[in-house]
Amino acid sequence: MIMKVLQFPLARITIGFVAGILVVYYFKPSISFVFSMLFVAACAFVIAFFVSKRNAVNPIYFGLATYFLAFGIGSSTQIIHTDSFQSKNYIHKKAVFDEPHLISVTIREKLRSSSFNDRYIVLVNQIDDVASSGRMLLNVRKDSLNHPLEIGTHLKIKETLYQNSPAKNPNQFDYGKYLEGKQIYAQMYADASEIKLGSIIQKDVWYYTSKLRTKIIRNLEKSNFNKAELNVAIALILGQQQDISPEIIKDYQYAGAVHILSVSGLHIGFILLFVTFLLKPFSNTRRGSFIKLIIILVSLSTFGVIAGLAPSVLRSVTMFSFVAIGMYLRRSSNIFHTLLVSMLLILLFQPSFLFDVGFQLSYLALFFILWLQPLLAQLWSPKYKIVNYFWEILTVSFAAQIGTLPLSIYYFHQFPGLFFVTNLVIIPFLSVIMGLGVLVMVLAAFDFVPLYLAKSLEWSIYFLNKIINSIASLEQFIFRDIPFNWQLLFSLYLLIIAIIIWFKKPSFNRLVLAMVGVVIFQISYFQTHWNIQNQIELVIFNSKKSTLIAERKGNNITLYANDSLLKTVSKNKTLTSYSMGNFSSFKFKKKLRNLIYFNGNKILIVDSLGVCPKEIHPDIVVFTQSPKINFERFLQASKPKVVVADASNFRTIQKMWKATCLKEKIPFHATGEKGFYKLD
Repeated sequence: MIMKVLQFPLARITIGFVAGILVVYYFKPSISFVFSMLFVAACAFVIAFFVSKRNAVNPIYFGLATYFLAFGIGSSTQIIHTDSFQSKNYIHKKAVFDEPHLISVTIREKLRSSSFNDRYIVLVNQIDDVASSGRMLLNVRKDSLNHPLEIGTHLKIKETLYQNSPAKNPNQFDYGKYLEGKQIYAQMYADASEIKLGSIIQKDVWYYTSKLRTKIIRNLEKSNFNKAELNVAIALILGQQQDISPEIIKDYQYAGAVHILSVSGLHIGFILLFVTFLLKPFSNTRRGSFIKLIIILVSLSTFGVIAGLAPSVLRSVTMFSFVAIGMYLRRSSNIFHTLLVSMLLILLFQPSFLFDVGFQLSYLALFFILWLQPLLAQLWSPKYKIVNYFWEILTVSFAAQIGTLPLSIYYFHQFPGLFFVTNLVIIPFLSVIMGLGVLVMVLAAFDFVPLYLAKSLEWSIYFLNKIINSIASLEQFIFRDIPFNWQLLFSLYLLIIAIIIWFKKPSFNRLVLAMVGVVIFQISYFQTHWNIQNQIELVIFNSKKSTLIAERKGNNITLYANDSLLKTVSKNKTLTSYSMGNFSSFKFKKKLRNLIYFNGNKILIVDSLGVCPKEIHPDIVVFTQSPKINFERFLQASKPKVVVADASNFRTIQKMWKATCLKEKIPFHATGEKGFYKLD
């Protein structure tokens, strides 16, 4: 089936288009080069087209010209839809990050609040009365009188913009890069009292969908819907996770069911199946099938509007709309083709989705369900319908899990061992909740919420949460902190695909292909460990509360820290991320001392006691806990090659140290500003 799909011209065009997006994203060529290449590709395509019509050229050249054009279109699409390439984007304004500016913005989306701030994605309109564009993150500090700001509201704020900063510790989640992937290049912090509300509200589709969601939620609250269950219901049906408690989210993660808390392919798939079931009385004639298709497409679009037109919702609605079209065409191969069309269409309008984890997992899950599930289902044919129903759920779960397993481990470094139990229990339950939930939400939109329906939904979600909590409590079946890199990711996918190809139709050649996949995966695994074994490094972490220093030789780490931290290494996210990213473990734990020798370098650590032995002439000096010393005299006496200040020092002191180091021409590294310091 894969070979048949790849023979379809659109599949190869999609590959060329995606390759163009990837090249621009990672290599960032100049705009002039990309559009010059597009012009050359278009000319080559036109020439090859007219020449091929006369049968004067080998058809392969027309194919190559087509793929080259697809590559050029993908490259140019990525540039056109990347805000940082737009001349009016705020990142091109001079001194925009140096001092406060009067910034006019429009609220586009409400995000989950942090401990201290309400957070919004806003669109920039003006900066100091100069027309500007772009998206940024607005953090409004919480107070006792805070009220959520309405979508579409115009605001004027005089504040300083802060550029996204990279991860400050090794192998840490790079939130700045994550925001950049969503075209958000800066953040702004403001008190509610400093914000001037505009009199005009921008009433676009996002405004009306927000009003509709607010109306539904208020009507459900009036029906005395329990708060915890209401928040889960809003996530399941409306795609809004902002108010779910961290404990519930953690339970869903550990049970392998976190994907159901955001409207995604699973939810849209339920809607598709539910509407298809309701339309069974329609005849299967050509006209009847066409009417069913129109009703399905309208239903999916309506649900997308109710769910707020979030990117994941739009993506899933588009994907399953094309799946519905493939079902209408009644040819199984067309399901794969329409899947490719939906991907191409989505990326044409929003190429940044290619780098979205949800997009990648959704398409991989659906592809493997369509490709692998029929093969798994053939392994057993239950006699009873109820048994067959649960067997189909199990095979669908395994197909989706096999398809997304490598990518899930790569991004999240954990694997819920009881995912199949979770799916066997909650999918039948979820189908009832989705049907009941959509009905209740639609009725709530019309100010009518029957008490028996609301209570039925509330109790259903209550039992769902209890089931999820019970499964999540079996922590011995949750495999966490799994080290994984991109080489293992690709080699594991090659292995999985090769084994499935052999399993579908066993033959000697396919067995050889599977064995090659095994060898490639083994080579990737052993090469990774060989590289790790030949590395040595010393890392000074960016840690605010206390000093953390790790010395790594191969896969063995020696940690230097105070006694309290040495006892809680396994609970420290900074340290677990570092060890996991380097396929290593903490072999030795030593109390922090004033002198460390590493790879021919003498490292002096000066803490709050300010002890600076005169006879020691260190190569590197690490300052921690804001010691009170005559810094300039110390530098002149010891003459270190590098000065490092970790985040446990006061910022005001660090600024003075930096100025003194500049005067003495000694490199200064502040982990709070530049991130961790590494010596290798």
